[in-house]
Amino acid sequence: MKKIIITVLCVLTGIAALVGIGVYVALTDNDPFHDSYQENCASCHGVDLEGGNEGPALLGPMEHGTTVAELFQEISKGAPDTGMPAYAEQLLPTEIKGIAIYIAERRVDQRFTEMGVDAPFNLPETPLETEEHAFRIEMVTDGLHAKTYSVAPLPDGDFLVTEKLFGLRKVHADGTVSELIEGAPTGFGEGAELYGIDVGVGHIMDVALHPDYEDNGWVYLHYGHRCEDCNEVARESILPVSMNRVIRGRIRDGKWVDEEVIWEADSWFYTSMVDTAAGGRLAFDGDGYLFMSIGMKGMSNFEGPQDLGSPYGKTLRLHDDGQVPTDNPLVGQAGALPEIWTYGHRSPQGLEFDRRTHTLWGTEHGPRGGDEVNRLRPGRNYGWPLYSKGMDYDLTEVEYGKELNLEFDVDDVEQPAYDLTPSPAVSDLMIYEGQRFPGWQNNLLVGSLKARDVFRLVVEDGRVVHAETIITDLARIRDLESGPDGFIYLLLENAAGGMLVRLVPANETLVSSS
Repeated sequence: MKKIIITVLCVLTGIAALVGIGVYVALTDNDPFHDSYQENCASCHGVDLEGGNEGPALLGPMEHGTTVAELFQEISKGAPDTGMPAYAEQLLPTEIKGIAIYIAERRVDQRFTEMGVDAPFNLPETPLETEEHAFRIEMVTDGLHAKTYSVAPLPDGDFLVTEKLFGLRKVHADGTVSELIEGAPTGFGEGAELYGIDVGVGHIMDVALHPDYEDNGWVYLHYGHRCEDCNEVARESILPVSMNRVIRGRIRDGKWVDEEVIWEADSWFYTSMVDTAAGGRLAFDGDGYLFMSIGMKGMSNFEGPQDLGSPYGKTLRLHDDGQVPTDNPLVGQAGALPEIWTYGHRSPQGLEFDRRTHTLWGTEHGPRGGDEVNRLRPGRNYGWPLYSKGMDYDLTEVEYGKELNLEFDVDDVEQPAYDLTPSPAVSDLMIYEGQRFPGWQNNLLVGSLKARDVFRLVVEDGRVVHAETIITDLARIRDLESGPDGFIYLLLENAAGGMLVRLVPANETLVSSS
């Protein structure tokens, strides 16, 4: 019974951490960040930042900046000319940072426990204007299950789409949706939810085409391989377990055939940690190598990412047939998995290889704040759970290294190329290489779940030098891909149903498919 209780508690802890809700918040609906603001700031600036007799509103333009770092400095130093005290003399730095994060969240209309699942969906009726392009958003299909994950455009104009809870389908160019591809892995249907987020195991995640797909027909699937008796945790608990697995196969006459296992972990690594943590993305570099990401699938949200003998919290590099390249950065290092490319990741959400600059890019969820866009450099440590630009859910700094007895130098942690704080719940990313949006050539386009936005990032010499939000409040954007036609396709999640839409330049005429 003790093991069952421990397992259930670990799962609850993982659920809370993964969907952006700490155990304290999830079980009580209280928010210590909100409480700290109310106690220290609301009497002057209003309970909802609307301003008051003694302080201005915090929702409009602000003289000293609006980033978390700028807000931290302003709160710390105060404003003697207006009577605002220097809170560095009254509050701990963690409390000040928490207030700064809370204000930044509210300025973009984020509420901590609102995940955007149930937000009303409205397809914009007029073109959206951005710095470089005006474009329309057109529906391809709205006939998908609400919980989508990945889309892979096919050369003939059709699409492969994964639904997390069900499996792999084909969306035809005319918007019609096929039955599940027979023989491909299937998910486990509707399960438990917390704040609208699925908390089960056995999800279907990424689908990707081999770079030579037109010649060899290989389709790759990354999914949570589920079992109920493969290790001690599964046998002695009331819960099934799962772990990331990558396979490839071909689709012939609507059926999944020729299946091969590309990568799987030892059964010892299968856990009851929910698949929302699993990462589950794939990327090819065009030279025969496959990258895959795995999140914090250990029995807690900090077990494994710093352990080089564990696949949790890692990016892996393989040959496209699953063999381990001999030039991987940790090959030959005692106790290290030779397939590791990078480590120290929390919950990877996106993975993309820039063939022009030979750079691997990834996105991942931080805790409260600290969502990241990273250059994934070989052998580098990305910090979790030793360090984050965000904060833990109980208003403390991320410093699990103390619990793990790990010492580190923050200078040895690879810092994000772009920090998204407050957290929009970043999702997948893509590199645009098409011709229909020339002003976005070689830019990163990054989706988000909670914020329901798309960000455009301009990169020079591996650094993000400019950012623009090109879509706001659309829907939970699970995946972004460029099709062979040069249009940009977004795979959307919404409680009313999953959707595939495309971005079309405003000056082009295209008849909606659905």
